[in-house]
Amino acid sequence: MNVKKYFVFVLILILVDQAIKLAVHFNMDMGPGGEVAVLGDWFKLHYIINRGMAFGFSIESIYGKLGLTVIRLAVSFFIALMIFRLSKQNVNQGLLWCLALILGGALGNVIDSVFYGVLLDNAPLEAITPWFHGQVIDMFYFDMWEGYLPDWVPIWGGQKRSFWPIFNFADAAIFAGVFALILFQKQLLYSSVKR
Repeated sequence: MNVKKYFVFVLILILVDQAIKLAVHFNMDMGPGGEVAVLGDWFKLHYIINRGMAFGFSIESIYGKLGLTVIRLAVSFFIALMIFRLSKQNVNQGLLWCLALILGGALGNVIDSVFYGVLLDNAPLEAITPWFHGQVIDMFYFDMWEGYLPDWVPIWGGQKRSFWPIFNFADAAIFAGVFALILFQKQLLYSSVKR
């Protein structure tokens, strides 16, 4: 099997992701003031930066972001190695496309973390260095529900929350790859074992 096609796909995903993020950064104001309605109040472009990981979680430590970025790099390397090795074993191509989606999304966010602290000057003030402390740019916002949660709700009670997080193209690629792996796991894995 030609493994190059999977890595070309990864490169295309990265280029699309970075083009969208940079277009948002250079053409939109951050926060609600710069919000653009795409489909009424339901789907909006809303420029925010995410200093941590998915859903805004972060590791509260001076070295938390650095550790997270190093972990992202290691996982990306491992997934790339898996694609390379599995392609030589003639596994189901669907499995490889799913892994390529995940890798492309992961590397898209790694680029933000590694370089944006320097190139876009968006590292937090308390960061020990802007390298590896860049904040990920998010922009897609599906506003399914927004309001205050009752006080009895653990952790988030009494706070204003939205039902859907703001995410980016890379996050969507990761989600699509993982979702397809879960949804089609029997077909992808069973057909790979049968070969």
